[in-house]
Amino acid sequence: MAMLGLAATFVAGTFFAGGCSTGQVRSVTARPGIVVTFEVNEGERFRVLLTDPVDQAQAQRLLDGLDGPDIPNGRVVRETGVNEGWSWSLDPADFEFADVTTEVCDGQPSDVERGALTSDRYCPWSARVVEIEPPS
Repeated sequence: MAMLGLAATFVAGTFFAGGCSTGQVRSVTARPGIVVTFEVNEGERFRVLLTDPVDQAQAQRLLDGLDGPDIPNGRVVRETGVNEGWSWSLDPADFEFADVTTEVCDGQPSDVERGALTSDRYCPWSARVVEIEPPS
């Protein structure tokens, strides 16, 4: 009986995951995260772990040269995470792409490193997505 229930669950899961009328196969599982590398003012770089599927999709759009909110905006935490080379990272649970942000969180990654920003957030206006990769 347990095997029958397991088989029914598999068939139902396959039916819903595969789509029933369009013939398109859709992924029902989001990637656990991606690491996005940003370059600021064509110089310094920093990396962010993105776990939200909406943020992941927007990062890909920006890498592909498409429009949309493009300012990375996140709360600074004093742990490295994926942001190798720096003593800080942006909290993936408190990250968004913004159209407009306040000036107090704009700057270079080195400004965050030395504590020169007066905000608990980092939102470099000139940042651009230069690479996307899976977390290591």
